[in-house]
Amino acid sequence: FLKGSRCLTEKCAVERRGYPPGQHGQSGGRVRKVSEYAKQLREKQKVKRIYGVLERQFRLYFKSADQRQGITGENLLRQLELRLDNVVYRAGLAKSRDMARQLVRHGHITVNGHKVDIPSYRVSPSDIVEVRNKSRELTPFVVAHAEAGERDVPGWLEVIPSHFRVLVHSLPKREQIDTLVQEQLIVELYSK
Repeated sequence: FLKGSRCLTEKCAVERRGYPPGQHGQSGGRVRKVSEYAKQLREKQKVKRIYGVLERQFRLYFKSADQRQGITGENLLRQLELRLDNVVYRAGLAKSRDMARQLVRHGHITVNGHKVDIPSYRVSPSDIVEVRNKSRELTPFVVAHAEAGERDVPGWLEVIPSHFRVLVHSLPKREQIDTLVQEQLIVELYSK
């Protein structure tokens, strides 16, 4: 048995091996080539997971992006970036998109002075996103204020940490979206 291991025998189910399971795994059995469809599907699932969007919602985002002028893949990423929960995350007011979604859902965020509790709310250029006055003393916002300036903020947003305010200057360009995604694969998947 292996010293320091969680197993009592040599053959341990917990350890990762560099080959597939089964009697033919070590002999280099058949290695499957990843199909084009599998690559496209993985890319779509990756984007859905990153932004926390369900299938039906994602399909509607794609349909809307496809109807707009310009490159469909870039339009799709732009729409996902303009979600209120994503703007709160990008501005550094939340540690993750899930946390940003919860902060929005609990009514701690206002857009142009109006309370908005819908994470999928789409912000527009010249919108002002703020933390409500009553919520500024909550732990997540105190931490965000203390860590202001540590996270890179995209160029299409301007953060004013002293006022817990985020200004949306323009629509994000593809170069400003740092999500490592091949959006063209998603377009190919939906155009079948």
